[in-house]
Amino acid sequence: MFVIIVGGGKTGSYLAGLLLAEGHAVRVIEDRPAVLERLRQEHAAEVIVAGDGSAPSVLEAAGVATADVLAAVTGTDETNLVVTTLGRFEFNVPRVIGRVNNPKNAWLFTADFGVDVVLNQAELMARLIQEEMSLGDMMTLLKLRRGEVAIVEEKIAPESPVVGKTLQELALPENCTLAAVLRKEEVLVPRGSTRLQVGDEVLAVVRSGFQRQLSNLLNGRVGE
Repeated sequence: MFVIIVGGGKTGSYLAGLLLAEGHAVRVIEDRPAVLERLRQEHAAEVIVAGDGSAPSVLEAAGVATADVLAAVTGTDETNLVVTTLGRFEFNVPRVIGRVNNPKNAWLFTADFGVDVVLNQAELMARLIQEEMSLGDMMTLLKLRRGEVAIVEEKIAPESPVVGKTLQELALPENCTLAAVLRKEEVLVPRGSTRLQVGDEVLAVVRSGFQRQLSNLLNGRVGE
């Protein structure tokens, strides 16, 4: 995968490092001299493109015509919107990501400005806090399909009414599939005859809106 990152600050540099470590091709566009100096100490010379990422000529020099992903992660929302608009409507990049710095500007980061995925740190933190408060001990490990599906983990507590029950005895909520049961050093493939024990960690794939039902079931709060 070829990824172009506009903005070489801490976010852009860290993102580049993660992608490079996974074997992806990356270009980081930055025009601030001090930041460019730091980038040259952190990444190979071919990764760095000096210039204004909101300029079409600079994007072209970075190879935007063949990019799979364009991520605008500068510290200025106006610049990020210019970049995402160019990426989508001028260069037809398949996947465009935009970072929101000021939450008040989040309403602008839509498909109308070429944005496929929005990085809004304030909103992400609010959602994480809300999920942690509403789902008790259930932990969301990964979200898929733009948040429509989640992989969650729930540890079976000693007081849970499902202790000693087999999976076929559980009335699992709709749109929920058990993926694995972690028991000490073992990874168990869920079967109808699998009997839950205290300390088991249940991994499940759940559609959005059904996590609470699964958490209630495994914690004995079926009526909530």
